[in-house]
Amino acid sequence: MRSTDLLQELIRFNTVNPPGNEGPALEHIMSFLDPAGWDCKFLAKVPERPNLVARLKGVEPGPNLALISHVDTVPADPEEWSHDPWSGNLADGYIWGRGALDMKDQVAAEVAACVNLARSGWRPARGDLILVVAADEETGAHFGAKWLCEEHPDEVRSDWVLNEGAGELLEFDGRRLFTLSIGEKGTFRFTVITEGEAGHGSIPRVGDNALLKLAPALSNAHRQPPHESTPDTDLFLERLLGHPVEDTDAALREIEAIDPLVAKLLADPMLGVTIAPTMASASSRENVIPSRAELVIDCRTPPGMTEEQVRARIDLVLGDGDWRIEFNDPVVGNRSDYDGPLAEAIEEWVGLTEPGAEVLPQVMPGFSDSHWFRKAFGATVFGFAPQRMSIAETKPLVHGKDERITVEDVELMENLYTWIPPRLLGTAES
Repeated sequence: MRSTDLLQELIRFNTVNPPGNEGPALEHIMSFLDPAGWDCKFLAKVPERPNLVARLKGVEPGPNLALISHVDTVPADPEEWSHDPWSGNLADGYIWGRGALDMKDQVAAEVAACVNLARSGWRPARGDLILVVAADEETGAHFGAKWLCEEHPDEVRSDWVLNEGAGELLEFDGRRLFTLSIGEKGTFRFTVITEGEAGHGSIPRVGDNALLKLAPALSNAHRQPPHESTPDTDLFLERLLGHPVEDTDAALREIEAIDPLVAKLLADPMLGVTIAPTMASASSRENVIPSRAELVIDCRTPPGMTEEQVRARIDLVLGDGDWRIEFNDPVVGNRSDYDGPLAEAIEEWVGLTEPGAEVLPQVMPGFSDSHWFRKAFGATVFGFAPQRMSIAETKPLVHGKDERITVEDVELMENLYTWIPPRLLGTAES
């Protein structure tokens, strides 16, 4: 089975979320897994939003390895694209379409690897290999991985997990490094709320304009909290720069001098709390002085940081004002230690596949389904979909127009996902 062929087929299923409509794509995937010997199940909170969980059981008990992914995507406007977003076209060495990078490429690579392993007769000597292709990652996983881990934990319980989130081969200061995600930042979006008294816009001194009270908060929100050092940031900076780091800010300046894009896309976002104003609202009429105004700020936080700690950093940036702050469904970020058998196996694969390259552990500024598996099981979860496309090329394409991936990179991912299960779970004697 060829992962590149499967990727083209999967792109042709429109799984834009909402509404998702993941079922037909998952049925297509199961049509390959089931005949190959996988035990497949559809688990769904609602019938039209299933999740596929497939298992290849080991001969003896042992740690379970899960390859996880999601098949839903964000929308696309065909008018903006060079190729139809749902064509799966193969052109110029790339496969084009919505989901080519996020993340039907990895779905195809994982499924192809799992099908081919099973067809070859391979079975784990110890522990189970689990394949999870989930719904609803793009809008919070309430029908997907979050729901699976909370409502069907025994079906997806894992010790080691590979997911999305990193894997680009980074050329930096004469060295080559594969990025690898060991954690996700927390999501602490919040609303700054001000209140006043409504009035007619033609008599501005009569009302008490709540919108004006937001001005200091919006003005100060261009600033960022100070950078902070953690074991994760220290490991990232030391591996990236090739020497121990004592001063985080000095290290960031060194990175900026070598490659400003790496500083902006990778280093700066993981060095502490970040805030970004994204939405504002006030009066519903252009001639009415608003009695209430709101400013929504997207806030991302280092793994493990609590609400109290986050609020202290927000106050440091916004200062005092005639407002109150309400958090919007905060989620504390989590992480995995970069050690143990899964880390050792990835390091070995990198050495075999790209001699001289290194692994660069990082914390994602965004969020993924990895969070739910760490939270539910204490699993070691890494985001690693290896690819030779650079971050300068991939970052603008994820959720953007003309999303695409090279054929070579899909095959590279398939190589990893074929190699690593026997490495970790062994091979049962026939």
